[in-house]
Amino acid sequence: MIPAEPAIPPPPAPTVVGIGADGWEGLPGTSRTALLRAEVLIGGARQLELLPPECAGQRVPWPSPLRPAVPGLLAAHQGLRIAVLASGDPMFYGIGRALCEELGAGNLSVLPHPSSVSYACARLGWPLEDTEVVTLVGRPAARLAAALHEGRRLLVLSAGAETPADVAALLRERGFGPSPMRVLEQLGGDAEDCVTGTADGWAHPAGDPLNVIAVECRRAPDALRLGAVPGLPDDAYEHDGQLTKRHVRAATLGALAPAPGELLWDIGGGSGSIAVEWMRTHPSCRAVTVERDPVRAGRIARNADRLGVPALRVVSGRAPEALAGLPVPDAVFIGGGLTVPGLLDACWDALPPGGRLVANTVTLESEALLAERYRRHGGELVRLAVAHAVPVGGFTGWRQAMPVTQWSVRKPGTPPIPSAPSSSGENR
Repeated sequence: MIPAEPAIPPPPAPTVVGIGADGWEGLPGTSRTALLRAEVLIGGARQLELLPPECAGQRVPWPSPLRPAVPGLLAAHQGLRIAVLASGDPMFYGIGRALCEELGAGNLSVLPHPSSVSYACARLGWPLEDTEVVTLVGRPAARLAAALHEGRRLLVLSAGAETPADVAALLRERGFGPSPMRVLEQLGGDAEDCVTGTADGWAHPAGDPLNVIAVECRRAPDALRLGAVPGLPDDAYEHDGQLTKRHVRAATLGALAPAPGELLWDIGGGSGSIAVEWMRTHPSCRAVTVERDPVRAGRIARNADRLGVPALRVVSGRAPEALAGLPVPDAVFIGGGLTVPGLLDACWDALPPGGRLVANTVTLESEALLAERYRRHGGELVRLAVAHAVPVGGFTGWRQAMPVTQWSVRKPGTPPIPSAPSSSGENR
């Protein structure tokens, strides 16, 4: 009998170790042991400098951009004991997410440290569950605008020393200049500090790049109030008249029924209001708006930036040709171009089972088209009529807006199981 060859043990799973501004001294014994035993230490330059000489593994700083480098670095050190350093909790806007996506959660050990958000709430006396967190690491400051509501407490994860000034400028521009700000630096470390002020009066020089910004939202008396649900005031948008008006917009978003993580195609974007308010319903909602007029396409981008959803993708082109290559939508809204040959069919064919389609029109020709599709596919066909009170001499009367015919329908079949959104790979 030929003896069986001994089984080759699997390579050791990488360990992700959270570390704070207090460095080695603040680490528990389990984390220290993992770092002392590691043959390869991967992390940011600042994090690697926090380790003592006793951590003798090869030190490998992350390159930039970080996320594309993850597979190659892991492959280059396969079979060795790898420890990856992360700021605070690796699974909170940290590298732990990217590594789990790459290796699978079962092939990774994560040793968390208190996050900067936990430290900040402890210093401020803010309940963590009542505090909204917005990260600006690798993201534009404009995304903060969607979180601005009177009385809300925000913690902003900073991209560097210049971020507090950027946040103060955005607060002033969006009508929240009276908001108190506190910049908490080096949380948990010996150099911990706090700088205070208001957005209106912020004149502090750039400080430590390792900071978290606490904002207590206070709206200026003359600032336009923006609610948390669809149906923002029409004055919130820059437009040339091509705008789905407030009450019809609210009804349209109700029919579209956005849910976290879903993707919308907004065809004939106009001013982008449907796509903007779809994305404002949840931070993970995504949208692509298609607009053939390049001037309007630029206007849509400005509206998205001002209203806190700068990640809105604007495609300048004519549908249905411009739809080629776009990711599969969960819902489609058609606000213009219904009579373009092939457009409705292209949108219907692009939808997966369970996907939704909503189309609005004010013309008889397009209305006839929607009526035919209603007979073919079912759904709901409604007419939305809005009238506004206006002066009539010394009295008040009603002025009727053009009625809008709306068809909404769900494509038959079982919707696919959604996948988790991809990681941006920042290492906080």
